Amino acid sequence: MVGGAFDPDSRELRILPVCPNRFTAAPWSSHSSPFSSSSAHSSSSHSSSTGALRSQLSTANMPDQEGYRSRSNVSGSMQNGVMKQPLQPLAHDVEELRAAWAGAMPALGAIEGSTQVEVEQMSDEGLVRVTDSLARLRRDAEGLLARVAAEVSKRSSRDSGESSLARAQGFHSPVRLIAASTGASRTDAARLIAVGTATAERQSISGERLPSRHPHVAGALDSGAIGVDAASAITAMLDRVRMRADPVLADSTEAVLVDLAGRVPLELLMRGIREAEARLDRDGVEPREEELRSERSLTIRQDTAGMVHLHARLDPENAAPVKAAIEALVSDVLRRREPAEVDSGVVVDDQRSIPQIQADALAALARHALGCEQTLAPLAKTTVVIRLDLDTLRDGLGHASIDGIDQPVSAGTARRMSADAQLIPAVLGGESIPLDLGRSARLFSRAQRLALAERDGGCASCGQNIAYVDAHHIRWWERDAGPTDLSNGVMLCSFCHHQIHREGWDIRAGLSEVWFIPPPHVDVTQTPRLGGRARFSPARTDVAA
Repeated sequence: MVGGAFDPDSRELRILPVCPNRFTAAPWSSHSSPFSSSSAHSSSSHSSSTGALRSQLSTANMPDQEGYRSRSNVSGSMQNGVMKQPLQPLAHDVEELRAAWAGAMPALGAIEGSTQVEVEQMSDEGLVRVTDSLARLRRDAEGLLARVAAEVSKRSSRDSGESSLARAQGFHSPVRLIAASTGASRTDAARLIAVGTATAERQSISGERLPSRHPHVAGALDSGAIGVDAASAITAMLDRVRMRADPVLADSTEAVLVDLAGRVPLELLMRGIREAEARLDRDGVEPREEELRSERSLTIRQDTAGMVHLHARLDPENAAPVKAAIEALVSDVLRRREPAEVDSGVVVDDQRSIPQIQADALAALARHALGCEQTLAPLAKTTVVIRLDLDTLRDGLGHASIDGIDQPVSAGTARRMSADAQLIPAVLGGESIPLDLGRSARLFSRAQRLALAERDGGCASCGQNIAYVDAHHIRWWERDAGPTDLSNGVMLCSFCHHQIHREGWDIRAGLSEVWFIPPPHVDVTQTPRLGGRARFSPARTDVAA
């Protein structure tokens, strides 16, 4: 069996022997430094795409980065009249990495040595550039690896019999072959094969080349805009609903999810994918819900040290009140930890970790249930909010969502939960109530917080869980005489709230959307970035009103 390693110095692919069930790595270079200054290019002048707020406010298109060329195909096809070869993106990425590495080192007095020695000398800005360059190289390499893995799987199919590539190399399956070559788990190897297969070009009976089943994902993967994990999540969902979803809607949803994947972390993308699946396959929400409910469980055991282990797997309906109650108690502790304008009188500082606070909260709930005389203070104002539109409530079709739970629930579950006196159904599209208080009240009312939570879906910036966010005035109450209105309110977690004020971001909010405008030192074009729940909507707009 043979494997390949790309040599950035010669721009050639070295063919190396690879032993079954072992990962063989080839050195990048014989030099002591991975990117020696003698062969390094001048520092790239483009600004870093990571930035201090990338993970908090990555909610819209980033401005194009100078020095990164857009590529939509690595399979040797024509683009802009020029034939693109499969390894050209990798060669370009390595050159970009060389330049970023050299530019990150001190201009004077740089000490050549091991990777660790050189990394420790890098400037903060340079280190971020190197991180971006390595991430780009990794995405392009993984995209190419997915293509290769799919071809290995194709040549190792059961129809191949004795000529199976995997068996000829001494492996039971192509998954095991890829896992051995990459040194990764079989789960990761299977994901590579699945992504490569789902995004591969097809061929008609006449031999004509046909586009991929998922052209938007394929293009983004080839151009390095998204990684294999994001591509896997999107294609797996689309394949699940393919037989029941409207093809036109599925195609537009794929395009929206690909755009979202290039702008937000994988955790936020998964929220968008769950919502998209519920929209594409309305009849599938209830069967998926029943499947989750059938898998619920709680196990309790005691270990030899005397600790009791509780392991629970709860479906959304059962998880909602448990999660809401524990988070209410945890949030109460965290709020009391925040610096106060006046002395709170606390004698002993609370040094518990978040997991410890959650464990104590669960115990407090159990003690309260065993001898309930009055509701625990933080729970007195705690409710579970189920959000559904008016048509769903009336006809029982479609899906609903529970605040704090990403997985959509069926209309039947929403209607059943709404009958509970401790739960609040937030019906969208029905009669409205006055939600603007102007200057008559400083704090946002309960109805306003529900409306803001519907628009923002948690922290409008980073997507933090709804239990850990608060309603804040965009134009300050005292300094700017800002009103307590929906158009002047936004749901933010504590970190994003302070970061936005410190960095000087601007926010524009309406009834259905909230936009973040970066300061010039973050984005010289100050391109608005969409936040809140609207970023997951297939019908969302691309610019601020």
